[in-house]
Amino acid sequence: MNETNRRTFLTATAALCAGTVTAAGPFPVAGKKYPVVHHVFFWLKNAGNETDRKKLIEGVKTLKAIDTVGELHVGVVASTEKRDVVDNSWDVSELIFFKDLAAQAAYQVHPVHQAFIKNYGHLWSKVIVYDATEV
Repeated sequence: MNETNRRTFLTATAALCAGTVTAAGPFPVAGKKYPVVHHVFFWLKNAGNETDRKKLIEGVKTLKAIDTVGELHVGVVASTEKRDVVDNSWDVSELIFFKDLAAQAAYQVHPVHQAFIKNYGHLWSKVIVYDATEV
């Protein structure tokens, strides 16, 4: 095997192993397990408005200050393959990991979360929440 093929093989193998480790176990993030996941999708009132999208992203990032939030990931629609099963109609998403249901419940009533709703709620027309727990 020449050096170029060897590097390609090793790079591909390392990527595959990293993906396997990431996918192993229930909701692992940064070496920790968070058995409760809170995934929220937002649709902007002004669809396609970049200023509103940036403002909402800024607001979602404030939720990291809540002490019961284990991990927070903020996302926008990815440019992936268009398929019937893929919903790319939303504008911003938040994915929050919690250590347990009590932590998620505390998050819901936390002043930072309530301030987020008050200060940024005018930006969205629709919100859908998917909560999941480890099985």
